[in-house]
Amino acid sequence: MATTLYGSSSTASLVVHWLLIELGIEHKLVLLDFDTREQKSADYLALNPAGRVPTLVIGSQVLTEAAAIALHLADLHPQAGLLPAPGTPERAQAYRWMFWCANTLQPAYRAWFYADEVAGADNVDAVREGARQQLEAGWARFAEHLQQAGPYVLGERISVVDFMLVMLMRWSRNMPRPSDTWPELKAYAERIKARPAFAEAYRREGITDWR
Repeated sequence: MATTLYGSSSTASLVVHWLLIELGIEHKLVLLDFDTREQKSADYLALNPAGRVPTLVIGSQVLTEAAAIALHLADLHPQAGLLPAPGTPERAQAYRWMFWCANTLQPAYRAWFYADEVAGADNVDAVREGARQQLEAGWARFAEHLQQAGPYVLGERISVVDFMLVMLMRWSRNMPRPSDTWPELKAYAERIKARPAFAEAYRREGITDWR
């Protein structure tokens, strides 16, 4: 079944691209040019009316939202062991942390990078300060969790949530306090970035920072 990922380098599509490679799924990668606002073109909006990435097309099925796509890919390939069994307490924790990524971290990042969207150009500094505080509190909380439950978010085995978290850690690399200034998070990220699929996704997207 033909699989096509629409994304853009260094955006939320990275986690989907990384997982496609990790899982050995043959796919076509279409990188949209954000400088020319290709994500707002009529052709792309017909596919994803939100005009955002990622969009994953599997046969005739169109999927959006990075966290949802990541969970679905893990479900489609249970042999990889990237999600605990449905109905287990461990599966519930996977949902908890993935929704934390989508509902807490990602909105805070959007407020940081697009502060004028939240409250107008006159309030950019205040919005970014609030986003910074929220993100730093989140990373501190996650570092504490890893101290107790590590080496991965769900314990001894890597899961799809770890891929999402490491992608989001990368987004903080140019912020006042990057996520990897917490020693626990730095070791955690390095452990996961050592996987060959991470380097391959970087190579295909032409990313060179935060190795």
